[in-house]
Amino acid sequence: MGVLNITPDSFSDGGRYLDAGAALAQAQKMIADGADIIDVGAESTRPYRGMQPVSAAEELARLKPVLADLVALGTPVSIDSMKAEVARAALQHGVAMLNDVWGLQRDAEMAGLVAEHDVPIVLMHNREAADPAIDIMEDIAAFFERSLAIAAKAGIRKSSIILDPGIGFGKTAAQSMTALAHLAELSVFGCPILVGASRKKFIASVSPSQPQGRLGGSIAAHLIAAEHGAKIIRAHDVAETVQALQLAAAIEASR
Repeated sequence: MGVLNITPDSFSDGGRYLDAGAALAQAQKMIADGADIIDVGAESTRPYRGMQPVSAAEELARLKPVLADLVALGTPVSIDSMKAEVARAALQHGVAMLNDVWGLQRDAEMAGLVAEHDVPIVLMHNREAADPAIDIMEDIAAFFERSLAIAAKAGIRKSSIILDPGIGFGKTAAQSMTALAHLAELSVFGCPILVGASRKKFIASVSPSQPQGRLGGSIAAHLIAAEHGAKIIRAHDVAETVQALQLAAAIEASR
């Protein structure tokens, strides 16, 4: 899953793809590099204090110039939004998948929309703020239980649900690493797991670096995630990530 941020303030590439032409070119590059899904976001969801939410109208204004052209590329497009209004408009443009960073627990209309359109949905674990005192795996499990209950009540097929532990969201650096180390525990829910550790700040806690300098750490985290059962990897650096995953799979196949 290739990351395409049509935002001015995303932590890694904010402002680079606000222009429709630049966004389309980046999507084409990621597809050529091996992306199977393009995940488009028009609101930064990076967790930082003082972050100002973006209205649904603003999200849609950013998406409108490029969304139809992205869908026309033929590779499934996912919309990264917690707002049902944005998701509904995106689905009308042919988006194939939704990615909700609050796991159906923020917008009460999202679950019904997913059920109505019968599309895959990523349910991500999130918290308003990190709490180093909690058992993060217990917290993730409890969150997913709530999200899955909401999904079931709305009539969303379980086979349409993908779970994301939310690396870097509402977690300390240590908790993000714990979530990766214990990723296999989430198999108990019976849903595919998505991991997006790309360029996240927890990498800098081990190897001080800025987002653009975290490729090595991102690949290491994603290889570990795949080894522990992740079925979808969400990354900014598609070519390098695909190559790493292909090589790891080839080595494993030669055992």
